[in-house]
Amino acid sequence: MDFWYLQIVNGFSYGMLLFMLAAGFSLIFGLMNIINLAQGSYYMLGAYIGLTVVRYSGNFVLGLAAAAVSLTIVGVLMQRFALRRLYGNELGQVLLTFGFMFIIADVSLLIWGGYPQTIPPPPFFEGGMTIGGITFPKYRLLVMGAGAVTALFLWWFQEGTKMGSLVRAAVDDEEMAEATGINVSLTNTVAFGIGAGLAGIAGVIGGPFIGVHIGLDVEVLVLALVVVVVGGLGSLRGAFVGAIIVGLLDNFGKALFPQLSLFTVFAPMAIVLAIKPNGLFGQKS
Repeated sequence: MDFWYLQIVNGFSYGMLLFMLAAGFSLIFGLMNIINLAQGSYYMLGAYIGLTVVRYSGNFVLGLAAAAVSLTIVGVLMQRFALRRLYGNELGQVLLTFGFMFIIADVSLLIWGGYPQTIPPPPFFEGGMTIGGITFPKYRLLVMGAGAVTALFLWWFQEGTKMGSLVRAAVDDEEMAEATGINVSLTNTVAFGIGAGLAGIAGVIGGPFIGVHIGLDVEVLVLALVVVVVGGLGSLRGAFVGAIIVGLLDNFGKALFPQLSLFTVFAPMAIVLAIKPNGLFGQKS
């Protein structure tokens, strides 16, 4: 019985990590119609930046802050000076962001090397915690809490702030939003920066139990795409539900059917697309 409880906790914690990555990806894709294949690179770069700061300072929170600020800046610069010129050009977006993937991967390889590394977790969250006679990894519980806090923050941002209202208006109808005087360009930049910053934070949080290595960008990007497709573009609720589904399926698939682990993730995605082409909570086109 302990096995099932632990797998559920592991699946939920991995799902919360994917949510932090996919929520920004979904917002960027759904709001600006930008196919940003560099979102996984933001995750990996944030993990490496956090790794460096944590090792030199010994402060995990400082590593989170450094990754969040650094990747927000990277995202804003990339959106303002590169992707902004390619709105409506899907092929150009794919090629450009694919190029950024290689650039970030090569720079990371040059600076941090190619061997796998692990970010040290906060000392208080090392080891396990016994709940109801079952011992759970403390850090996994922390990841679940971080995902829940992120979901609440994004919900508050979208529903309780003026900028969130502008983002929702731009998602619903960009042309009408511009006609009513909304600065859609600034809204896009803010949304892109938030998405990149969340990916950087996710990279640091995932570092202690997933590790950091070259190629991690592609691994998390594929799962983030599955989350977005299952949940629906531009939907925070869809990203949350999709991330939990993918996290549980990926974890149980690897634990019970390691030879079919990819099938357990992509087969449900195909079923969802067959039934609801726009995803579980995606807007109808």
